[in-house]
Amino acid sequence: MAELFGEYKAIIVFLHVISAVIWVGGMVAIRFAAHQSLMQIESPQKRLERVAHTLKRLFTIVVPFVIILLLTAVIMLVGYDLKSTPYAGLGHVKEAIWAIMSVNLFVMILRRNRAVKLLNEGDMVGAKFSLELIGKYMVPVNIILGVVAIFLGAMLSTSL
Repeated sequence: MAELFGEYKAIIVFLHVISAVIWVGGMVAIRFAAHQSLMQIESPQKRLERVAHTLKRLFTIVVPFVIILLLTAVIMLVGYDLKSTPYAGLGHVKEAIWAIMSVNLFVMILRRNRAVKLLNEGDMVGAKFSLELIGKYMVPVNIILGVVAIFLGAMLSTSL
């Protein structure tokens, strides 16, 4: 894997950075742009349907980039031989952040799917609760963690 990294370093780092930007940027766009527009929909049923659809589109877009991000992270850890540098701890912190974000994303997908099921069953209160947790807490947590991880990555890239 170190040889792969040595030969394709620029491409691997680029894929890693663009994946982080798309994942975190997508969440920022949904939370601070689309969310505000969606809340203007007067019909509660239509609003919940549109929120669920918007989240589905976001998840469809970001999941492949999450996979690329995690794969390139492993390649870079091995390629930089990070474990034998003074920055190994920083690398582990970044790994932990992306892992937490991935689990949070998976839970968001499950909550969104549950909300759709509840909507189809006519349970708007349950659907609203599932979707509200995503928008109010889960996405903002991932945005904050993602920004921190990107910053740590910038610190690492200037140190290696």
